[in-house]
Amino acid sequence: MRATLVSKTRITHENEEHVCPRFHRAIELVGKRWNGAVIRALMDRPRRFGEILEAVPDLHDRLLSERLKELEAEEIVRRRVYPETPVRIEYTLTERGRDLERILAEVEHWAHRWLPQSVKH
Repeated sequence: MRATLVSKTRITHENEEHVCPRFHRAIELVGKRWNGAVIRALMDRPRRFGEILEAVPDLHDRLLSERLKELEAEEIVRRRVYPETPVRIEYTLTERGRDLERILAEVEHWAHRWLPQSVKH
């Protein structure tokens, strides 16, 4: 399948009958429950585990740990260990993760426009 850029916001595909596998993988990665919120929390600055938990309401530590490992494996998030006492660990976005900023900003814009304020997970 060949994609052609029509404008900055629209891409047409030679074969419109099938979803592009790359698109599908990307949307599943960012759209997986909590991933988008974790990535968004890291857009501002590197954060420690507890700071991410505070930034993303209702996210539990075990699930955050799983999501961070997945995002690390996809090279979206980098885990940095500082050899201090006690050991300090920070999570930051990689270049690949930072490249999602515009996309997540558009999703946030859409959410403010179309979703009621009282939306809960």
